[in-house]
This record gives sequence, C-alpha cells and structure tokens, in this order.
Amino acid sequence: MKGIILAGGLGTRLLPLTKITNKHLLPVHKEPMIYYPLKSLINAGIRDILLVTGGNHAGDFLKLLGNGSEFGLEHINYTYQEGEGGIAEALGLAEYFAGNDRICVMLGDNIIEKNFVQAAQDFIKQPSGAKILLKKVPDPERFGVPILDGDKVVKIEEKPSLPRSPYAVTGIYMYDHTVFDIIKTLKPSHRGELEITDVNNAYIDKGELTWNVLEGWWTDAGTFESLLKASNLVAQTGANRMD
Repeated sequence: MKGIILAGGLGTRLLPLTKITNKHLLPVHKEPMIYYPLKSLINAGIRDILLVTGGNHAGDFLKLLGNGSEFGLEHINYTYQEGEGGIAEALGLAEYFAGNDRICVMLGDNIIEKNFVQAAQDFIKQPSGAKILLKKVPDPERFGVPILDGDKVVKIEEKPSLPRSPYAVTGIYMYDHTVFDIIKTLKPSHRGELEITDVNNAYIDKGELTWNVLEGWWTDAGTFESLLKASNLVAQTGANRMD
C-alpha cells in the first residue's frame, strides 16, 4: 500500500502565520507539523509516500524533508496542487503515483497518539473498497460525521449542525484504485471544492466502505485552538514515536 499526505491549501484559519509559511510547516511542540503524518504512515508499514502540496512555500518541504532518509525512506515523492480545489482534487493528483495499488491518505494537519497498523492490515484483507477511521469527539459538528446503522456507515454528513453520532471521520482514509474514477465524477460543492465526504459516500453507495475506531487521541491542527491542543497533547503524552 502506498501513502499520500495532503499538505496543500492556503491555511487561512491560521493567518497571519500562514502569510510566511505553509500551515503544515508550523511547529507542533518540538517538530514541524508535517513530521507527524509522515511518521504515522511509516509506523503503519508504508514506505512509498507522495506529498501533495501547493502555495508559495512548496519548496520548503523539499528543504525540510529532502529524500526522506532521516525517516529511513529511500525517497519521497512530491507533486503540486494549483489553487485550493479541495481534498478530493488534491488526491486526484496522485493517480499516476498510485497506479493500481491501494493507498492510505492522510491529511497533513492530522496528529495521532498511536498507530493504525491493525486498520491497515484489515484493509489489505478487504476484497475492494475503502476504509475510514473514526474517533469519538466532543464537537463532531466540526467534522464529517458518520450515520451508523449497527456496524455499517450508511451516510456521512459534512459538518452537520445536529450530528447524528458522536464520531468524527478522521483525516485518514484508505482506498482501492477506483477512488480516482470516483473523483472524476464529482462536482464542486457550495464551497467550490471537490469534497472527500462525497468520495466516501460513493463507496457507501457501492456497499464497499468499512471503518475502524482510531486508538489513542487524535486532533487536527488547522485552527489556533486545535494547534495549541495538538502541541499540548504531544508535550504531555508524546505522539508517533518511530517504531
């Protein structure tokens, strides 16, 4: 399975910090934010990784990460997203890299305490389809929220005002190669973006989406509040120690 980190976007919720750098290069405790999703993929056994970035500071990722040797990798792949067309659009840029392999996609501002090795192994055993990782949170209305019927996700609602479950869809997704066919059918949302929730709902409609609950704590770091929370959690408990 190949790994893809999505680290584009303009990071407007973190202005003025993002006037001078990409959001994913901001510090979370003692390390740049981008280190955490990179370590998460490596800890899940993934060694072939693509970084999708954009904006005016894309070259800084190359300066920071180089070829990945610091993390035990032979190389890191890079590609560039023009503008800000949404998560699904950014993922679509990885089609050539992915080929017919399965992929694990992680948002560049997602930080986790432990690992998702078991979920990755479970997905590899799936005949086809997708897998998402869920986490119970106090504020699910900030995220995509799954509607559950027993052990099945029957729909995902994006930032609902009245969430129908206490779970958030974390920014860790696993897909087979048909994800790129799905992305090509999407139409922009009211935000003018191609939404990853629409991708996941397409897999639900095909009856091919499974889920696991993520172990340990999880947070995004895309707002000042969540960036501070992430730094405090890492300082108190650690995160993504390289195995």
